[in-house]
Amino acid sequence: MISLGLASPLLHGRLHLLPTKRQTPFTVRSSSSLQEIDKSLSSPTTAEERELRSGLQASVQFPPIKAAKRVVLVRHGQSTWNEEGRIQGSSNFSVLTKKGEAQAETSRQMLIDDSFDVCFSSPLIRSKRTAEIIWGTREDEILTDSDLREIDLYSFQGLLKHEGKAKFGPAYRQWQVDAANFNIDGHYPVRELWGRARNCWDKILAHESKSALVVAHNAVNQALVATAMGLGTEYFRILLQSNCGVSVLDFVPRLEGGSPYICLNRLNQTPGSPVASGAGRKTSKRIILVCQGSTQDTEATIAGLGDQPMNMLGVIQAQKTAELLLDLKVSTIVSSPNSACAGTANIISQMQEAADCLGADCVPRYVEMKKTPDLDVAGLFQPSTKDTSDFLSLRPGWSKGLDDGVTSTLQEQSGQAWRSLLTELSDESEEEKIIIAVAHPIAHIALIGHCLNVTKEWLGSFHLDAGSISVIDFPDGPTGRGIIRCINYSAHLGRWSIPITRSTVDDDSF
Repeated sequence: MISLGLASPLLHGRLHLLPTKRQTPFTVRSSSSLQEIDKSLSSPTTAEERELRSGLQASVQFPPIKAAKRVVLVRHGQSTWNEEGRIQGSSNFSVLTKKGEAQAETSRQMLIDDSFDVCFSSPLIRSKRTAEIIWGTREDEILTDSDLREIDLYSFQGLLKHEGKAKFGPAYRQWQVDAANFNIDGHYPVRELWGRARNCWDKILAHESKSALVVAHNAVNQALVATAMGLGTEYFRILLQSNCGVSVLDFVPRLEGGSPYICLNRLNQTPGSPVASGAGRKTSKRIILVCQGSTQDTEATIAGLGDQPMNMLGVIQAQKTAELLLDLKVSTIVSSPNSACAGTANIISQMQEAADCLGADCVPRYVEMKKTPDLDVAGLFQPSTKDTSDFLSLRPGWSKGLDDGVTSTLQEQSGQAWRSLLTELSDESEEEKIIIAVAHPIAHIALIGHCLNVTKEWLGSFHLDAGSISVIDFPDGPTGRGIIRCINYSAHLGRWSIPITRSTVDDDSF
């Protein structure tokens, strides 16, 4: 029996004392808030209150859909103003650099085998050109939509960042630390952006297509992901979008009608390495979630039921992941005691420790290895419905087939694991701290939920594949907000990966 009252000690390591109080970075989102939001929006009072509530429209439910739809979001490639460090906003004076063109070509290759029925694009030059490169020789016309333009930043647009700081002072500071409430020229840009993104979804979902490509910008793609999932403006800058990064959302109709199931299948699959420096703020604290390699039991591989060792594919996936992480100096690897997880962790550890032994003077790199039962989900799940297909494949809404007690136990147990990881990250003995957590996809989905501060109802809103990685940065330290650099990244697996999107032809369930 797993005790839920106290944090479990990490096996083969010291007992971690959890902080007694940790500042909550933003409001916990629960499904019950949807009805409350609907009521509050139906009876607005003053104009100021209507503006303040605009961000809550992220959680307004979508109309029913008749068939499953996959939407692939791509941010434009590097632009001239990106390169110069200028604040672009919705201005239209920058174009793709040579690097940006190359990034778009890489994204085209990433998506070359995928079937798209339609392409929507921002009308701005940098985005439209990216769309043209990715869309390639397809005959259908690219549909532009002004609501897909980048965030409107008014007087900020065109300024270098140091110029914005010098000219606007406190307003620029608020833009950096409290963007959701940032006001300029009488506007709340992030709140306006969330409203536009919500309008975009109405048009995208109304289009008679099974798979749509959407090419736009950093902020608007963040808003599209957040509004699809019911997350408000406080999540701005939490869901990173790199140049030409690809994100995938699945929309699946409910049998009973109503708002569709929505699942984030992938976030920010980048043309370059997801662990290299690039987009986003610099950080010295990072947690990398590594999903165990595939196992001998196919059903266990998909659903994580049972304790199975890795098969040959799983070993290759673990080796590819270890290779991706080779240039990082990993401090600690924490894994579930499950066989596949422990095997994946050992392969990563062995390659890390051999990383500094490639020259004449061999000094092995020491990596601390720990195991914790809080990351083991093998014994938790007993699907409570006869139809377990959604659960077994982690399709949108997969958690609906589970008893409430099971999801509550998962939420509690994974919360203990998350707090232990943050405590481990707080160790001041190392200036740079990178922790790898190895577990089953379901355990990592729960950890991502804790990072985003959402409740167990969100479990079915995420999908992870065997061998994938997800990266969470902490630029303000482990007591600050976690910035999600990517979710379900698998490009490093090459031919042994699940394609970035699977063809939706004759496959309504993806």
